Amino acid sequence: MLNKIIANILPYMPKKLIWVFSKRYIAGETIEDGLLASKLLNEKGIEVTIDILGEFIRSIDEAEQNKNEYLEVIERFTNENVVGNFSLKPTSFGLLIDKEVCYNYIREIVAFAAEKDSFVRIDMEDSQCVDLEIELFRKLRKEFPKNVGLVVQAYMRRTKSDLEGLNDLNSESAPLSFRLCKGIYVEPERIAFKGYEEVRANYLADLKYMFENKMYAGIATHDKYLVDEAIKLIREMNIPKSMYEFQMLYGVTPELRQSIVDEGHRMRVYVPYGKQWFGYSTRRLKENPKMAQHIIKALFIRG
Repeated sequence: MLNKIIANILPYMPKKLIWVFSKRYIAGETIEDGLLASKLLNEKGIEVTIDILGEFIRSIDEAEQNKNEYLEVIERFTNENVVGNFSLKPTSFGLLIDKEVCYNYIREIVAFAAEKDSFVRIDMEDSQCVDLEIELFRKLRKEFPKNVGLVVQAYMRRTKSDLEGLNDLNSESAPLSFRLCKGIYVEPERIAFKGYEEVRANYLADLKYMFENKMYAGIATHDKYLVDEAIKLIREMNIPKSMYEFQMLYGVTPELRQSIVDEGHRMRVYVPYGKQWFGYSTRRLKENPKMAQHIIKALFIRG
């Protein structure tokens, strides 16, 4: 309870205070910071997905700026042979302002990634965005079947039917690629599972469906139970290593991450950077209030 109280108060505190918490989970503010963090992970045999922080913009001018920044990032990271791909949030490109402009900007990014033989994953956001983001993905997938993927959230009651609805796009030569995560946005119970075990059960059911239908699975979790159960499914269903990977957030559960790598599984780390780090940090904090105690220790024990 104390951790939750602290987690709810901290977002209203000075940014310098929040940075004490944030610097472990964010590569930095600049493209150079993102490159350095990514190369260090590559040296450990870990791939990356790069995310420029920022979402829910207020003007289309911001959307164009974000598009140009992503084009620059793809150019730099591919030219410097970073082993990884790219993630983006459609609200950073005006999804809730003008969905056609948003589509055109993201299409330009995906097309450029395709030229570089790379890949872009569309992040899933809160419930007001789900249908729009699936529609966006469907259009892009038809044109760039090997260069675009989507995130799905296990706590949403609709996820299984969304996977079923997209299965018509699947093919052996270009399997559908999904990152499966639990989900972090606060949603009403009528559309989202709330119980911890409920979310876990739905996660595994969604993952099994993906395996059964030969979809590529990005198993995104820091929950050791889900990691263990996923590995059991992989073994029981004889899933080839070419059809899945594990994914984790930068700076989170590094020991568990390394144990998965040591077992020979492919690992990808989500590397966020950018000047808009504050919203991302406070969301991570609300998702896991136990992190608050680490901030307090940093401030009052280590000074």
